[in-house]
Amino acid sequence: MNPPAAVRHDRLDGFAVAAMIGLTMTWGFNQVAIKIGNGGFNPLAVAVFRAALASLLVALWCRYRGIPLFDRDGALVAGIVAGVLFGAEFALIFIGLDLTTAARGVLMVNTMPFFVAAGAHLWLGERLTSLKLVGMALAFSGVALVFSDKLSLPDSRALIGDGLMLGAAALWAATTLVIKGSRLSAIAAEKVLLYQLAVSAVVTAPFVGLAGPLMRAVAPLPIAAVLFQAMFVVAFTYVVWFGLMRRYPASALSNFAFLSPAFGVLSGGLLLGEPLTWRLFAALALIGLGLYIAGRAKR
Repeated sequence: MNPPAAVRHDRLDGFAVAAMIGLTMTWGFNQVAIKIGNGGFNPLAVAVFRAALASLLVALWCRYRGIPLFDRDGALVAGIVAGVLFGAEFALIFIGLDLTTAARGVLMVNTMPFFVAAGAHLWLGERLTSLKLVGMALAFSGVALVFSDKLSLPDSRALIGDGLMLGAAALWAATTLVIKGSRLSAIAAEKVLLYQLAVSAVVTAPFVGLAGPLMRAVAPLPIAAVLFQAMFVVAFTYVVWFGLMRRYPASALSNFAFLSPAFGVLSGGLLLGEPLTWRLFAALALIGLGLYIAGRAKR
C-alpha cells in the first residue's frame, strides 16, 4: 500500500522553514565531511562508495513508495548522460576539496545556478532577465574575490582545487539542464536521483587508482564522515528535499539557496580551523545576494 498523496501548500509554514534551514546547513557542512573523509580514504573511492551505498538506500525508498524503476519511460539515454555528468562533477568535487579549503570550495560550487541560467538561455529558450544578469555579475564578482584572497590560500595547489570546484559547478549545471530538457523531467525525482547515483558509481570506479592508494589515515572520524555523506546527505536529505518540492512552492524554497554557502564557509572555519578573511565574507555576501536575486527573478 502506497503512502497517501502529498498535500499541496501555497506558502511555507514553520515546518518547511525549519526543514530548509536544516537541509542547507547539512549541504553546507557536506564540504567539511568530504574533506574529513578524504583524510582517511582515496577521494574517488569515497565518491564511488558513497554513490553505491546511496543507490541501494534510494532504491529501497522507491520500493517502499511504490515508485516503478524499470518501466520503459524513454528516459534511459538521458539518465545515463546525467549519471556520467554527475559522476564527473563529484570526481572534481572530491579531488578539488583535497586541494583547496572547504570554505573556498563551497563558494565555488554554489555558483551552479548561474551556469544553469546561462545554459537555459542558450539551449532551452529560457529568457535571461536583467535580474538574473545582475545576480550572475554579483556572484562571479564573489568568485574573483575568492581567487584574489591569498590569506585563505593554504598553498598554490588550492588554486587548482578552486578551478576544479568551479568546473564541478558547471557540470552540476549541465546535469540540471539535461534533466530539464529531457524525459527525466517527467519521471519521479527519486528515479532521476537513482540514475545519477548508480551510473556515477559505475563510470567513476575505473579511475579510482588515479587518486592514489585506497587507504590514507583510516580512523573512526573519516569512516563516520563517509557514512554520513552516503546515508544522510545523499539518501536522506535529497528525499526530504523531493518531499518539500511536492508540497511547497519551488520559488519559495529556492530563496534559501544562499544559506548553503554561508553554512559551508562557517563550518570550514569553525570545524576545520580554516582562515576566514574579509574577502571570503565579502565573496559570500556577493554570491549569496546573487543567489537571492536570481531566485526572485524566477517568479
